[in-house]
Amino acid sequence: MIRKVFIDDTTLRDGEQAAEVSFTLEEKLQIARMLDEIGVDQIEAGTPAMGGEEQEAIRAIAASGLRAGVLAWCRATQSDIDAALACGVKGVNISLPVSDIHIQHKLQKTRAWVLAQLRWALSYAKRHGLYVSVGAEDASRADRRFLALYGRIAADHGADRLRYCDTVGVLDPFTTYEAIRALKEQVGISLEIHTHNDFGLATANALAAVKAGASYVNTTINGLGERAGNAALEEVVMALEHLDGISRLVKTEGLVSLCQEVARASGSPIPPWKAIIGRNAFAHESGIHVDGLLKARQTYEAFDPKDLGLNHRIVIGKHSGTHAVRFYFARLGIFLTEAESRALLEPIRRLASLRKRSLSADELRGIYEGVPGTSSKSEGGNLHWKIS
Repeated sequence: MIRKVFIDDTTLRDGEQAAEVSFTLEEKLQIARMLDEIGVDQIEAGTPAMGGEEQEAIRAIAASGLRAGVLAWCRATQSDIDAALACGVKGVNISLPVSDIHIQHKLQKTRAWVLAQLRWALSYAKRHGLYVSVGAEDASRADRRFLALYGRIAADHGADRLRYCDTVGVLDPFTTYEAIRALKEQVGISLEIHTHNDFGLATANALAAVKAGASYVNTTINGLGERAGNAALEEVVMALEHLDGISRLVKTEGLVSLCQEVARASGSPIPPWKAIIGRNAFAHESGIHVDGLLKARQTYEAFDPKDLGLNHRIVIGKHSGTHAVRFYFARLGIFLTEAESRALLEPIRRLASLRKRSLSADELRGIYEGVPGTSSKSEGGNLHWKIS
């Protein structure tokens, strides 16, 4: 059954917690505006307890008139919640550890203390009119009975939702589905999934949680985040739309520019092979692939790049075949015969192997002009496909 799924993006909080990443106030505002423009439901703007510039940025985002809800991340303490209120946010994520590893070694407290602190913090936040997402830190390593009790207490004390955190990224999609489905049956509250990518499964685990009944997904742009990162916004929304039929979570045509802005601001370039928005995501070189693609796009593409405001890209390199060579040269206004395209393959593959990359238009023209028996048949050509 198709249902509503809400995106709560935490690029400005958990994303910025990635090692060696720091956003300026202006960059945070710009990212928040771009997130709002594409239509995310909520933005986790930062951690008020950090004080100073962090509070200034959260305050500026909260006052900027965004359609999206703006949340702040807090520990279950009065000082943190008061700092969030002073920033003008209408919602908070109040986080407490729920695994014995964290409770005993990090907090040096007991389960009973955690539950008492949860009751107090929730009552305090709700008395001040805040929307509250209760975070269950390290839920994936918690005792499930204790986690269910934690969730029921959160629901009983007015929490708006429960965030299940795979804090160190140890879930797989099958365990995620089982855990979220069981928790949903045990607590009367909406569930949010927060996944980390330590084993490369953050997006897969987020999708499994949605399938099991989670209504909110925590994401970061480009998967930015601590250690190996978080579930990537662009991957989650495109997969939910094209694989699960949960469509139009955001305006996907704005994703590329948003991802590029975060890459620039974070100093973390997007790898060419990055899913959805990498420069090679719709690039084709293999002769068999290009031949199929030229006959029908869907033979080698899962969805239309126009959904992202992008084009297909055919490149000529070591693995190209005659169909790709003839197509590419036709886009340059050079119309080859089958024999001419075959004659060009060997020098093309040799130069591409030598330079360990695809070849530029100028390099291909140079090869063409140096191969005996080739001659331009006509000029022009309608560039339906981007080439490079």
